[in-house]
Amino acid sequence: MPELPEVEALADFLTEHLVGRRVARLLPVAVSVLKTYDPPPGAVEGAGVTAVRRHGKFLDVETDGGLHLVVHLARAGWLQWRDRLPDGPPRPGKGPLALRVALETGEGFDLTEAGTQKRLAVYVVRDPAEVPGIAHLGPDPLAEDFTEDRFAALLQGERRRLKGALRDQSLIAGVGNAYSDEILHAARMSPFKLAASLTAEETHRLYAALRGTLGEAVERARGLAAGRLKAEKKGGLRVHGRTGEPCPVCGDTIREVSFSDSSLQYCPTCQTGGKPLADRRLSRLLK
Repeated sequence: MPELPEVEALADFLTEHLVGRRVARLLPVAVSVLKTYDPPPGAVEGAGVTAVRRHGKFLDVETDGGLHLVVHLARAGWLQWRDRLPDGPPRPGKGPLALRVALETGEGFDLTEAGTQKRLAVYVVRDPAEVPGIAHLGPDPLAEDFTEDRFAALLQGERRRLKGALRDQSLIAGVGNAYSDEILHAARMSPFKLAASLTAEETHRLYAALRGTLGEAVERARGLAAGRLKAEKKGGLRVHGRTGEPCPVCGDTIREVSFSDSSLQYCPTCQTGGKPLADRRLSRLLK
């Protein structure tokens, strides 16, 4: 899933390639992709792009007609830039193409989605706050006003485990499964630790890991073309997706806890005092 650093890089990339150009056609291919119908998607055709912004994990393409094309790539969505789009409209079918945006210059981009769970979402709205996911976003962790005191206040009384709290978009915007693993590894904390139980020193450590991990990932992705961002993200991860590999800090074997539709990775030595966490799905299989 694209998270804050990748979406930030996509916003920078689209700012360079879209701003100052006009939308010629908006072509939905998958029935499931459009989440709004008023204004109609064709209302952005002929409009000039004035800005591209990020809200959490949402992309927001603003036009001079007062409308916004908002995109959430979900778990398996991606954006593919094309210097020259194919002639003729795309054909609906079983392929990954969900929506095409064509510019008057002949350039444009495709939104694609792999897999069978079609969650990629596109909205045409007058105000980004009309998108429910944006309206309920928590603060951006890289914003200047996201101070350590503000972070500590968010965690007060939070009875969930750290992994779940970090991924809650209404608490903190932009962090998903991969970077929550990376942040907790950098902070040397168990993903199952209760958020409200943190001491002042632990809160400071987690805040520094949150800002540092995301900030470094943004810098690594900055300036990269859209097609290179997935590889950059994977190459920069230290524990997420690396089950069975040695921890780059201590050399212990990276472990995994599996859930019904996702998994987390962690280092026992760095994060849990050397004790492996119970993998409930594996435990059920062994009974």
